[in-house]
Amino acid sequence: MSAIIIDGKEISKKVKEEVRLEVEKLKSQGIPPKLTVVLVGDDPASQVYVRNKEKSARKVGIESDTIRLPAETSEEELVELVKKLNDDESVNGILVQLPLPDHISKDRIIETISPMKDADGFHPYNLGRLMAGLETVIPCTPNGIMRMLDEIGFELKGKNAVVIGRSVIVGKPVAQLLLSRHATVTTCHSRTKNLEFYTKNADVLVVAVGRPEMIRGEQIKEGAVVIDVGINRKEDGKLVGDVHFESASEVASWITPVPGGVGPMTVAMLLYNTVYLTKKQHGIV
Repeated sequence: MSAIIIDGKEISKKVKEEVRLEVEKLKSQGIPPKLTVVLVGDDPASQVYVRNKEKSARKVGIESDTIRLPAETSEEELVELVKKLNDDESVNGILVQLPLPDHISKDRIIETISPMKDADGFHPYNLGRLMAGLETVIPCTPNGIMRMLDEIGFELKGKNAVVIGRSVIVGKPVAQLLLSRHATVTTCHSRTKNLEFYTKNADVLVVAVGRPEMIRGEQIKEGAVVIDVGINRKEDGKLVGDVHFESASEVASWITPVPGGVGPMTVAMLLYNTVYLTKKQHGIV
């Protein structure tokens, strides 16, 4: 068998169109949504991500403002800037691009962002609401993964879902979202023994560890849905995921490609979150 590709580019286009219509509606009420991105230093990958976010925001009518700071910016200076953005009523969503330089505490910065302007959904308040099953802003990549599963009509109730990776950005929130849809969820990580035992039993396999092509077809259950979150650049310059695409495609029923799978969904859900926060701030949701 050959897996059907879950096309993140196409699904993200659909999400962006929904967002564009929402933005038009808000603007007609005199509420122009605005996202402010803060970029510290000159990490090349971060520069690319930020440009993509700016371009995508403009396309759907969201005002996007990027504040670029030198790598030597102090933690206190960044905290003060975030507080200023919290107080700025024209700013609806704040995103501080990660990774930050080593001398700045990521946790402190994330906790400084107002939960009501937390476009990434990483603030402990929002993650706590997610854990409690309450309505909240959801981290972009996990939310994008759930949308992909919805788009292919996959019923999660009673299914075995395995998440490899336990980061606060992807692994933990996506496990929680799968659980909220009544899947039986197992989280695996670098210290999991006999990983294949779990992957072979997964109806849905989400891989988010940042290790190139670590999961191969022979570790995957026949007919599983495979969501590959990893983006790794090989020595020859080729981009690959955490899953060996060719061998996995022979076993899975559905699979996300890299690039063009989960990546575009992350940006689309950031725009979705910005609109959600704008509506929340104005008492519309």
